[in-house]
Amino acid sequence: MTRLKTDILIIGAGSGGLSVAAGAVQMGADVVLLEGHKMGGDCLNYGCVPSKALIASGKAAYAQRNAAQYGVADVAGKVDYAAAKDHVANVIAQIEPVDSQERFEELGVKVIREFGHFISPTEVQAGDTVIQARRIVIATGSSPLVPPIPGLDTVPFETNETLFDLREPPKHLLIIGGGPIGMEMAQAHIRLGSKVTVIEGAKALGKDDPELAQVVLDSLKDEGVVIEEDAKAAEIKGKAGAIEVVTEDGRSIKGTHLLMAVGRKTNTDKLNLEAAGIETTRTGIKVDASLRSTNRRVYAIGDAAGGLQFTHVAGYHAGVIIRSMLFALPSKAKTAHIPWATYTDPELAQVGMTEARARKEHGINLEVVRFPYHHNDRAIAERKTKGFIKVMVVKGRPVGASIVGYQAGELINLWALALANKMKMSQIAAMVAPYPTIGEVNKRVAGAYFSPRLFDSPLVKKIVGLVQRVVP
Repeated sequence: MTRLKTDILIIGAGSGGLSVAAGAVQMGADVVLLEGHKMGGDCLNYGCVPSKALIASGKAAYAQRNAAQYGVADVAGKVDYAAAKDHVANVIAQIEPVDSQERFEELGVKVIREFGHFISPTEVQAGDTVIQARRIVIATGSSPLVPPIPGLDTVPFETNETLFDLREPPKHLLIIGGGPIGMEMAQAHIRLGSKVTVIEGAKALGKDDPELAQVVLDSLKDEGVVIEEDAKAAEIKGKAGAIEVVTEDGRSIKGTHLLMAVGRKTNTDKLNLEAAGIETTRTGIKVDASLRSTNRRVYAIGDAAGGLQFTHVAGYHAGVIIRSMLFALPSKAKTAHIPWATYTDPELAQVGMTEARARKEHGINLEVVRFPYHHNDRAIAERKTKGFIKVMVVKGRPVGASIVGYQAGELINLWALALANKMKMSQIAAMVAPYPTIGEVNKRVAGAYFSPRLFDSPLVKKIVGLVQRVVP
């Protein structure tokens, strides 16, 4: 048995763990990194990267079939599903070196390709190596949640970990789960030639503002996606190529392939957390505001911390704990400024409070300002006029922004900046945006906040009239 001592031990080489490793080792800490599966974790191999690559293939196919509005003849386009998957694999391969074992070893990180488990509050065993560390970071991420639906164990199904290995297009893809993963893959596959039915036990895109979500759902329905809501799966029957989902209210939905997209569960089963005195909750490892677990030497970040499950949150958590671990400075994780996006067409993005939450918390102090895409000149030129932005404002400061439309995931960045730095609407309005850009939507909604104060104010008109009469 080999024994090592280190400053920082990181369990998991996904986005959070890699961010901690890169930052800590370059600032002088001794770092050991454990990874029992693939470097880069879920995001690179099964999540963000491959899904966006497949979405890009779907967009290309859709553009060919809908080019007449630009004066270019529509063509059917021939989709090669296997070639689209080759494109996905190529995108992963281009990004892989950044997350590779070789790169991190060059930085000075000791990388051990084994799963780790606690054997004491300060020790983790990985294969035939025991590592004792001053600080330990759990960055093990999450995996697809597969609920115990009767019959599911007898029927072949896909998750995000297997979907991108398919080489033949599903003739009729059934998707259980109408969240972001389910809806993104639904649109990608309908555009690549599959029939698609989404089966959602409650409301599709139910965690987003329903007004904005409806714009996305209507767009998917227009493209041919069938969305069955309030359809909780009660039983699954059939075999490969002939699968049937029966819902609690008796609906029978048949297809050739099944994708389970009902959520995620944290990867903590292999860690033997009890040996380290680490408590868990229903959603993940129990942590305080500084992301420390019930063992003060151990931190949990990203999905393992049981909060928002986004790659960029894991990266943000890495910065929070590096401040604490390396410099012994107080550092707390916050969520009010964390944005998220769903990469359907149109895109859906959110940061801060939704309108419903802001009304509940701020009541009569809340103002909601809106601006539609169809009044943006660049959106008109691009034929991308579906959508709108609304910003929730309290006493001159934005407390939330919701966007549905073209490039919503890009536009939300400005509002994430504004919330993180407690900016005022006047600072957004002072920005000069190049014309014509989609980004003008952000400035115009800020203008919509000030317009009634300027144009509908008797006092302003009185002052202007006085100046015109008095000033020579």
